[in-house]
Amino acid sequence: MMKIQLETELCQMFSIRYPIFLAGMAGGPSTPELVAAVSEAGGLGTLGAAYLEPDAIREAIRNIRQLTDAPFAVNLFAIRMSDHNERLIEVQQELNRSRDALGLPKATEESVITPDLFEEQLKIVLEEKVPVISTAFGVLSEPHMQQAKKAGILVVTMVTTVDEALLAERAGCDAIVVQGSEAGGHRGTFDISKHPMGANIGTLALVPQVVDRVQIPVIAAGGIMDGRGLVAALVLGAQGAQMGTIFLTAIESGAHPSYKQALLESTEESSVITKVFSGRPARGLLNTFIHEWDASGVEPLPFPTQNTATRDIRNAAARQNNPDYMSLWAGQGSRLLSSDQYAKDIVAATIQQANSILS
Repeated sequence: MMKIQLETELCQMFSIRYPIFLAGMAGGPSTPELVAAVSEAGGLGTLGAAYLEPDAIREAIRNIRQLTDAPFAVNLFAIRMSDHNERLIEVQQELNRSRDALGLPKATEESVITPDLFEEQLKIVLEEKVPVISTAFGVLSEPHMQQAKKAGILVVTMVTTVDEALLAERAGCDAIVVQGSEAGGHRGTFDISKHPMGANIGTLALVPQVVDRVQIPVIAAGGIMDGRGLVAALVLGAQGAQMGTIFLTAIESGAHPSYKQALLESTEESSVITKVFSGRPARGLLNTFIHEWDASGVEPLPFPTQNTATRDIRNAAARQNNPDYMSLWAGQGSRLLSSDQYAKDIVAATIQQANSILS
């Protein structure tokens, strides 16, 4: 009979007490306070930095370091940002319906421009010698991987298939986060042309198949909300769990109050996988924006152009406390959420429940 221990090889490798990673939730929820709280509680906090300007990343890293001496990660999108403006007029006409609903000016026919900040973002992360870099949508290039290794930085990549896991291992990743289709927000699927709506293999099916094929530690993700999920991940052969949705309603989370309220009112049936906000498949709560876009039959522009084109709508919705036009990323375990909990208490409750199951 296998003996399950909470202290795994992952804990030693990453110098953490508990095998819990905070998901790098870019675009608002990820605050220095949340990252530091999870690290301070014994897990690995992760700053979702993919949409941040390089200077803002440096500032956030320094803020985290003022709040904790514990290790933490910074998550970036390992993808070249290039815009696709071919069908822009058709898409902007559809988006103008949402702008009308929010009282926003209609978009002009100017091209959408998304700055490619990755090189500068990575440069800051390397300069600041963060303990861990994690990537979504692909692996670091060989030169970037060498730079990270030379700086003594551990590298983690999100994967959604066995083939992606093998590719990440060959590229030199120290560990991989294996994301099942239950996970909220954008998952790390490498090739969207091959999997237009992401590779949708459930956590329960995917984790053991990856564990059997790689030598590096696996962190399970997708629908894991408590100690039961953590223990299940360990039984499947993972050495830890990455948790995102459970921390969205934490006191330290930067998620908008209307977003938090929508999460607390949601169920396992509330979320859908959609490309309408960003151009890449992501799991979020069904709302008016998704519903109206789907009814239009218009294909969203690819990422990152769609993401840049919808930003004014999402920002206005946030200002107006209107969740109908916000991207409400969420996993399928949202009935297990509770309000007004500190992140350290979420970690402690998860570990306490896991320990009681294991004993």
